[in-house]
Amino acid sequence: MVKTVITEEYQISRSTLAILPIEYGSKLYSQIYDLENDQFSPLKPLDLIKKGCRSFCSSYEGRKEGSRQLIGFTHKIPVTIDSTNMMYFFPTASPLSKRCAWVSHAHVLHYEKVDSINTLVYFRNKKTAIIPVSSYTFENQMLRTALLRTNLMQTKKNGGHDRNTISRSRYIFRASENSLDYRSNKEE
Repeated sequence: MVKTVITEEYQISRSTLAILPIEYGSKLYSQIYDLENDQFSPLKPLDLIKKGCRSFCSSYEGRKEGSRQLIGFTHKIPVTIDSTNMMYFFPTASPLSKRCAWVSHAHVLHYEKVDSINTLVYFRNKKTAIIPVSSYTFENQMLRTALLRTNLMQTKKNGGHDRNTISRSRYIFRASENSLDYRSNKEE
């Protein structure tokens, strides 16, 4: 049986599936989906993400800038909390928006459209959650996070930035967003 716990001390970990905003009165709290126990926190989702970054010796701003450098996007940027433990989270809206949820890329098994503004997410442990975002936006955020993971692994493998790989990755991703046939324009 899954229990719901209220905690002020929640720490993002490998077992965190998603953090959704929940309004209670005039305040914004977090509903936390976790492998063990679902929980509620009096902190906002972005505050939990920032706390998670700090716990792995970085700042949210630093993680965001690193992601920006690796994937070239400037809005709704996914962040790496801890790459060693596959802790990559993406926002479903602007992180400053009170409707922004954060989802762990590694735990998403499948997702499907509920309606124009909601997506049903199936997690690897068989839990489900309705996330208040269109399936189109959810898919784009999944792809951005996959690009971040790939580029970060490539950078680590090469012991530093490999600008050609990063440039090609951005080109291919943007080409696929625009549904162009990018294969005929591939850099040699």
